[in-house]
Amino acid sequence: MAIQDIYPTALRLLGRPVLVVGGGPVAARRAKGLLDAGARVTVVAPLACPALNELADAGLLELQPRQYRPSDTDGAWFIQTATGDPDVDTKVAADAEARRIWCVNASDHEASAAWTPAVAVVDDVKIAVNAGGDPRRAMALRDAVATALETGDLPLRRHRVSGTGATAGAGSVALVGGGPGDTGLITVRGRRLLGQSDVVVADRLGPRELLTELAPDVRVIEVGKTPGHHPVPQAQINKILVDEALAGHRVVRLKGGDPYVLGRGGEEAEFCRQRGVEVEVVPGVTSAISVPAAAGIPVTHRGLAKGFSVVTGHEELSDVPARADHTVILLMGVGQLRGSAASLGRAGLPAGTPVGIVENGYLPNQRVTIGTLGTIADQAEAAGVANPAVIVIGDVVRVSPFAPPHFKTADYSTTSPNAPRVPAR
Repeated sequence: MAIQDIYPTALRLLGRPVLVVGGGPVAARRAKGLLDAGARVTVVAPLACPALNELADAGLLELQPRQYRPSDTDGAWFIQTATGDPDVDTKVAADAEARRIWCVNASDHEASAAWTPAVAVVDDVKIAVNAGGDPRRAMALRDAVATALETGDLPLRRHRVSGTGATAGAGSVALVGGGPGDTGLITVRGRRLLGQSDVVVADRLGPRELLTELAPDVRVIEVGKTPGHHPVPQAQINKILVDEALAGHRVVRLKGGDPYVLGRGGEEAEFCRQRGVEVEVVPGVTSAISVPAAAGIPVTHRGLAKGFSVVTGHEELSDVPARADHTVILLMGVGQLRGSAASLGRAGLPAGTPVGIVENGYLPNQRVTIGTLGTIADQAEAAGVANPAVIVIGDVVRVSPFAPPHFKTADYSTTSPNAPRVPAR
């Protein structure tokens, strides 16, 4: 049978009688799939494997422990053979053909009137693949398609409103952390929800390139902020999320970094829930940790730092531990850098403490500026450093491959103890 001879369709077997002939693991898998489709399953086999016995003991199917008889096909809507004996399977298939009942002959796919595809389910989408009678090929293709749907590489978005439940007011909001901006650093769940969205409420620092992959009818509402300039106030953003969800839309609030790390995601989630809107929070790779990593700076490192603090450049820094072995990470801190450096100096942090600034982490225009607490403000002004940038203060900056040679005063590997640091000359 050539692949062109097949007419793809799907059977709705809810409540309908189905016959499985065979008692081994293949028969058990087929019986389980038929039960999942709602069929009333009868299994005929002299011996049954434990999986089939468990289904029978649970009352999920009828098990008849005997040899197959032609009368077993009476009244069946569909038949699956899986005896492992070609002669028996051929006999069952012939009896089914005589009664015009669709039958899968597991022993001879070329002679079979029907084929069982490789199946995967993603959300309410069922993927069925036939591959010229080659089951391993079909399974490989099925897995590839399912993975592409799971990751958002293939569209999973609904285009037809269901008659059971998709009414106005049945929308939802997903607060999706997009990571530091590189499209490869959004989570699989976030990418998938973005592909299912009807409306995207987008920040300036999220993975912007993903917006170009959305379907043409997906609406993108721009609410991006820059330091000191908030064209769409937070109260209005909250209202947009709720209004769009109550209109029945799947809304994705696409943020940079993580929604719950200085991203006001908690406020948005609370506002939505108070108004009866379903909210899902999808964590993202926060820029506080990922952007330093883009410059080879770990926020903790054996022998250098065991902890870190994350604050905005607008926060009072007097309560932050003023030690070079406790990393301080400033977000949105370029404009206040000189004042922040002075505050940390007054708190006791030495002027020679290393400082690294990473602009546009993971993007093609990424730039790294490294200095000390006493010099970094002048360096940043001279270089024209601008947001978005993450500022890292502490001895961990010494590990960066961008650090000048005189910063590297010890062995910072994790395979041998760090040698004592020697003050730079």
